[in-house]
Amino acid sequence: MPTEPYDVVLLGGGTGGYVAAIRGAQLGMKVAIVENDLLGGTCLHRGCIPTKALLKSAAVLTLVNNAKEFGVTASNVKADYSQAIKRSEKIVNQNFKGVQFLMKKNGVDVIQGTGKLKDSRTVHVDLNDGGTDEVKATKAVIINTGSTPRPIKGVEFDGKVVVNSDHTTWDTRLPKKVIIRGCGATGVEFASVYHEFGAEVTLVGNMVPNEDHEVAQHLTRTFTKDGMRIIEGVRPTADDVTVNKNGVKMKIKPEGGEEETLQADMLLVATGREGNIHGIGLEDVGVETDGGFVKTDEFCRTNVDGVYAIGDVNGKMQLAHTAMHWGVIAMEQIAGENPRAMNLLQVPLCTYCHPEIGSIGLSEKAAKEKGHNVKVGKFPLRANGKAMIEGEGDGFIKMVADADNDDLLGVHMIGGHATELIAEASLASLLEATPWEIGLSVHPHPTISEVMGEAALAVDGVAIHI
Repeated sequence: MPTEPYDVVLLGGGTGGYVAAIRGAQLGMKVAIVENDLLGGTCLHRGCIPTKALLKSAAVLTLVNNAKEFGVTASNVKADYSQAIKRSEKIVNQNFKGVQFLMKKNGVDVIQGTGKLKDSRTVHVDLNDGGTDEVKATKAVIINTGSTPRPIKGVEFDGKVVVNSDHTTWDTRLPKKVIIRGCGATGVEFASVYHEFGAEVTLVGNMVPNEDHEVAQHLTRTFTKDGMRIIEGVRPTADDVTVNKNGVKMKIKPEGGEEETLQADMLLVATGREGNIHGIGLEDVGVETDGGFVKTDEFCRTNVDGVYAIGDVNGKMQLAHTAMHWGVIAMEQIAGENPRAMNLLQVPLCTYCHPEIGSIGLSEKAAKEKGHNVKVGKFPLRANGKAMIEGEGDGFIKMVADADNDDLLGVHMIGGHATELIAEASLASLLEATPWEIGLSVHPHPTISEVMGEAALAVDGVAIHI
């Protein structure tokens, strides 16, 4: 029996979906979410939240092991990885209950089942508890089906030896030796977790390829100094990988080097994600896709009137915070609110490895390639009192600006609290602040935030504490 029509129906209740639903309700629309799993999606249940909880546990272990440096003697220190997983689960469950409460508070109906577009205003649902439903929207349908970890072609995930982040997030097993294929955010974050809990880690791939070259170089040096092995410039295929129940072997041949075979008890594949576009009726309705993702414009509209796509599935920038903002933009567009399109150069990137990375805008290399006359300011954390107090003196903040008009082009940082500090650069970018204005603003002392002001002053060669 079909339900009464809604103004907007969301196909998927991940981060972007539930945020969009709340915004729609605030705008006076009747909203439903069709979700076959748990509200919050990958970010809450298999990504952002649980992995950062594990990273915090790893950081605490490292801090306790180095407690003597702070004048504290710690004895009988024991790492309990299964307890770290339990803590992560507790945090996730608390957040999940919060999302459920928000749906009730805002009058959003959650329909548990697997949805598929029947037409541009109708979602057919195979209900989880049996039976079917047809959920109609009078204004729009928003696709928010997320993404899935991409495998090495020809090497299947088995969840034990060959794994992805969906598996490792809740796996209480701590590998003795792990090969991590892919050195983007997911790869280097799990490298930090596993290494700090005592595993032997080998990373295969180019380090944080979306970051400024100096940030990538610094992370490479830090990881190498900490005892992790990094092998760049190789692209192993299925022919190079041998898997059995006891572990994995991977043949590699670095440029200019000799072939060798890596061995480990686990291979974590972290080579990116692909959109969940299959089996949801896109072809039936005529929604265009490109490279495994749904094509959209700056307001998340597809080529089919009344069908939108937000979050990972549109393939533009696979981040939880962009999914949230796209959810708001889509709902406001549907409601006729004339929203501001999101400028991807004003979106901060955060990587929560140790040391952390935060960045926004153009790298130095990208700025030069775009024809800017570049000037750069750089300030080390070791010259900051609070960073040294915190034991976080490893790293720097780098600011890239246009020498002709003083425009801020990019900010790149690596070190303690970088994922928090980058928020200042995000606001500065939105308000079109210049480095001079950032340097003019008063940063409290002693805080690591002072490094942002010093890096801004360094753009014009007037940093104080170096």
